Amino acid sequence: MATKRDGCDGCADITCTSTKLILAQDIAKNVVTAYDRVKSRGMSACLFGSSGTCCRNCNMGPCQIIDGVEEMIGICGATAETVAARNFARTIAAGSAAHTDHAREMVKGFIETAKGHGPHEIKDVDKLHKIAKIFGVATEDRDKNEIALELGELALAEFGSQDEKPLTMLKRAPQKRQELWKKMGIEPRGIDREVVEMMHRTHMGVDQEYKNIMLQASRCALSDGWGSSMLSTELTDIMFGTPVPRRAIVDMGVLKSDQVNITVHGHEPLLAEALCMAAQEQDILDLAKKVGAKGINLAGVCCTGNEILMRRGIPVAAGFIQQEMVLATGAVEAMVVDVQCVMQSVAQVAKNFHTDIITTNYRAKMPDAVHIQFEEDAALESAKTILKHAINNYKKRSKVFIPQKEKVDVVVGFSHETINNMLGGSFRSSYRPLNDNIINGRIRGVGAIVGCDNYKLSDENHEIIARELIKNDVLVLATGCAATSLGKAGLLCPEAIKFAGPGLREVCETVGMPPVLHMGSCVDNSRILIAATEMVREGGLGDDISDLPAIGTAPLWMSEKAVAIGQYFVASGAQVVFQNLATTGSKKFHNYLLEGMMDSYGAVWNVAKEPLEIARIMIERIDAKREALGINKQRERVLFDMKMRRDLDAGAGIGDVGCTGPQHNT
Repeated sequence: MATKRDGCDGCADITCTSTKLILAQDIAKNVVTAYDRVKSRGMSACLFGSSGTCCRNCNMGPCQIIDGVEEMIGICGATAETVAARNFARTIAAGSAAHTDHAREMVKGFIETAKGHGPHEIKDVDKLHKIAKIFGVATEDRDKNEIALELGELALAEFGSQDEKPLTMLKRAPQKRQELWKKMGIEPRGIDREVVEMMHRTHMGVDQEYKNIMLQASRCALSDGWGSSMLSTELTDIMFGTPVPRRAIVDMGVLKSDQVNITVHGHEPLLAEALCMAAQEQDILDLAKKVGAKGINLAGVCCTGNEILMRRGIPVAAGFIQQEMVLATGAVEAMVVDVQCVMQSVAQVAKNFHTDIITTNYRAKMPDAVHIQFEEDAALESAKTILKHAINNYKKRSKVFIPQKEKVDVVVGFSHETINNMLGGSFRSSYRPLNDNIINGRIRGVGAIVGCDNYKLSDENHEIIARELIKNDVLVLATGCAATSLGKAGLLCPEAIKFAGPGLREVCETVGMPPVLHMGSCVDNSRILIAATEMVREGGLGDDISDLPAIGTAPLWMSEKAVAIGQYFVASGAQVVFQNLATTGSKKFHNYLLEGMMDSYGAVWNVAKEPLEIARIMIERIDAKREALGINKQRERVLFDMKMRRDLDAGAGIGDVGCTGPQHNT
């Protein structure tokens, strides 16, 4: 059991400067965090669970399977590869379900907005027309709300569809990939249907052949990437505006000592957007002044933070692993949460302060939290109720510590459309310049760093991988908490080109963009799918995603959603590298993921433990694709040298790259 901390005992294992500063304070001495729980665990992780060969799918077990030992198969006869495949597939189903439920709420909110209900409006009419065309919705001489309503209803029907027609968004993929999916029989149909079928097929006594299980796992994952996640991203852009580049700040230092601090944590933008709007209402501002505060300061946590960062420039205070740290400042009046990645421990940390954890979604309640249901049909009123509760807590504040280290400036808002326009101009937007610079060798390829952060591993890993990639002229795309981490490391601003290789630096200087592009929250990985498709469509780099010199990694993955994302990338033809997979207990199944899938998808999973090893694999895979395309020029890999290592150890990678810019106040 984790015990109370004496000062900052154990802080040597923590890389974030702000976290160390907070934990060293007297006000945080009674706060028990995940860092403490990781350190105090008296046992290692279960070997059977870690290797994917513990089966709990019926009540004859649980069965612990040892690969190749006849006496150690399941009571039902299930082998190691069957059990490992079932467990892996169920992880994909759970991750897909999380994105699906998120997307369903966004689509429902989109429909209400189209009907004229609530405070939101259709902002991006150009994108509305583009997505409407994909769904076959007529746009000529029609009101934007009329178009949006028909589009929203068609999108909602995709979730519960029971026919055999593939999901509409699949037609956005390269033609060759669409044909492959059809040939393999893995075109997703109804979004919900694929999750249900995956759960059914992994029930005891149903699908017992690991390759067949993984066909449905691919179909389930594709229903996420090219279905629910893509719908959520595109309709959110239409409703709230497609992100464009903007300066913002990432760090816990964005909290204000003289304002009501409200952190917004979770994943659904409907709540966050309503809070942003309500926080600007005069009656709410007057109430804040009445309790002695100068104003209201909203700050993001986790992927909700990325959503409002991308669209509004509202600062991100923390990623997943710092959600307890934000509360330990004593400066937060309320942490408002909805769904996904919210640790139950935040309610216990909040007990040490005047802070309330406010849950807002009937799906996601927790002990010791205050529940205020967010009603989407009365969004502004619900948001005001939440804000008023938080404002009343301001009077209860006592001692506060807000870390005052240098705040890190970032440039965010790199949607697919933004990249398109930056490369080719608003009148000739095109991926041609990107493709040309990959072909001529200035840019070696594209690497995506996505997913979570994780208490078991150093947050520094994201930075090490990104620095190694950009030093070797690999353009990096980032989403989710990985993007927040890279923002804190000072790599999301144009000034970071000093860390890039000469070719990438030249392109970034010409275009005026950072070498690492923030593309949004974890649900926004669908933007990367579209970007990859546009690269294929532009020509010169093959005729499928599997031909591109591009690869992704989720090096600190924590959530089941990350595995679903990994599988939809592999099934789309893009290789991925993860730090570990719970599949090693079955040599046959593990090798299928790492090697056997290549024959089917033109892509595989890769596994590596160390960040530089992950970067090495990514560069090698990119070079192999360049070789296959006939565009590979002889070049040496630039190694992560001792100077870069010393910079990291000295903290230069954590916000000291000279990025400056205006701070944002709500």
